[in-house]
Amino acid sequence: MVSDKSLIERVLIHKDRHAFDQLVKQHQSTLRYSLRQWTCWDEALADDLSQETFLRAYQSLSKFRFESSFSTWLYRIAYRLFLDHQKSATQRYVEYVGDSIQDEDGQTDNHEQQDIHRDLARAMQVLSADQRAAIHLHLHRQYSHQEISDIMEIPLGTVKTHISRGRQLLAEALEDWRGD
Repeated sequence: MVSDKSLIERVLIHKDRHAFDQLVKQHQSTLRYSLRQWTCWDEALADDLSQETFLRAYQSLSKFRFESSFSTWLYRIAYRLFLDHQKSATQRYVEYVGDSIQDEDGQTDNHEQQDIHRDLARAMQVLSADQRAAIHLHLHRQYSHQEISDIMEIPLGTVKTHISRGRQLLAEALEDWRGD
């Protein structure tokens, strides 16, 4: 796999659109999955936000300064778009969890895994959008608290609070999953 830095340099120096296509391929699956989590499994909205994220990234690539990882910068763009959409929406997001939950590779999990994903998606509804995003970035994407602070553009202490309170609320919402 070619490094993000090398691909970005090819895009900027040589106007190599194929290099940007490769960046998209390297990051698209995880970004789309994250956006699906943030949008409560509204796949169409998540896909639209993903497309818009990559479009804006392409248009702004010359502003990328390598002060953070490309994925952190990309997630910052995606998170801003998500917040903009959320602010402009006239109605609250409705949870969408189909009869068949699919993982990032499009493969259907076994029945127990479907139950876990479905219950987790429902439990995530009790969280605020900021808590949901922080929890997802930390647990699913394994970003550090500082990287999450950079992505969400909020203070480090606020990130820690979102994660701590979010975990507590999730634990309460998933109480039935605990063994006897």
